Amino acid sequence: MRPRPIILALAAAVAAGCARHATVTPPEPHWLGTWASSQQLVEPRNMPPAPLAHATLRQVIHVSVGGSRLRVTLSNVFGDGPLAIGAARIARSLGAGTGAIDTASQRTLTFAGADSITLAAGTSVVSDPVDFGVQPLTSLAITLRLGEAPAALTGHPGSRTTSYIKAGDWMGAPDLAGAATTEHWYLVANLDVLAQGAAVVTLGNSITDGRGSGTNRDDRWPDNLGRRLQADPRTRHVAVLNAGIGGNCVLRDCLGPAALSRLARDVLDPAGIRWAIVLEGVNDIGGSRSPEAADSVATGLIAAYQQIIARAHARGLRIYGATITPFGGAGYDRPGHEEARQKVNAWIRDSRAFDAVIDFDAVVRDPSDPRRLLPALDTGDHLHPNEEGYRAMAGAIDLGLFTP
Repeated sequence: MRPRPIILALAAAVAAGCARHATVTPPEPHWLGTWASSQQLVEPRNMPPAPLAHATLRQVIHVSVGGSRLRVTLSNVFGDGPLAIGAARIARSLGAGTGAIDTASQRTLTFAGADSITLAAGTSVVSDPVDFGVQPLTSLAITLRLGEAPAALTGHPGSRTTSYIKAGDWMGAPDLAGAATTEHWYLVANLDVLAQGAAVVTLGNSITDGRGSGTNRDDRWPDNLGRRLQADPRTRHVAVLNAGIGGNCVLRDCLGPAALSRLARDVLDPAGIRWAIVLEGVNDIGGSRSPEAADSVATGLIAAYQQIIARAHARGLRIYGATITPFGGAGYDRPGHEEARQKVNAWIRDSRAFDAVIDFDAVVRDPSDPRRLLPALDTGDHLHPNEEGYRAMAGAIDLGLFTP
């Protein structure tokens, strides 16, 4: 048995010698989600301020990682009729809060080689790949010329970003002066780039969607996480996809499809996903009508988390559980609700079911009254953190969770 260390040493020496002469092949570029917005049926109060039919719609998005080529997913999944897209283009945006674009950068998006396409109700489409050098943490403008549009629209109301609608064909216009404006996205679901890397998707409600952050500031906690990832050489390849929907629930349809029913489309299926963060459940608890109902909801949330974890693991993803943040003093502060929140958070922290825990509760709670948000991080509604709160949340995430 004594010769074994010598054999191992010789093997190591041979391996080291071979390694010096071996060619290390970097991973091939692949499609990777760099931006996303979870789609839902647009409620009446969030419909466009001007008709989309026979109009030009320009929308600005902010990407996380860059790449050499791109493709865009357009969606009519909640439409009740056909959606006619007469033309689609992408360009570099010239700044937040403006519909101006760098016209020299503008590229046409095609669909199976055609400049136009009609989406049937309940469908979506991915554009053909287009050469377009995308830089990390930059804004792009997607411009659509629409024909007929369904009465029921697909979109994402919580864009916190200005969109522009102007009747007629303004596809090549450097700006859309005189356009109607709105802080909603419509019809645009995903943007992927050809790059080396992987993505983390953040499944959540209005706190992930950024309620309380400023318009055109890209200051949600997932945005701030994206900036931190880009600033660290270890994680510059990691994209962030925001799958938050304001008013969303886990166990039932509140605003948008329930988290369980949208899990595949929003979390498991986007290109290049390797990790997921789950921050959901406050609306389920807040909507319960009695202490007994709140306790039942807490039990249901734990069972739902177990389903989400199992489905994520079946896809080879690592999934991280985030604790539900305080809401003392908010409209959700009713008998039994705090006990339900504590029950769910104790399970998240102690069950070891998630691959890791991100304790947002500990980050934003008031140490003198843990039922409440820290006043400096509170928008004033006692439920949603403000921009400083979102920065604190992102800053508390261990970036080592996204390294090999």
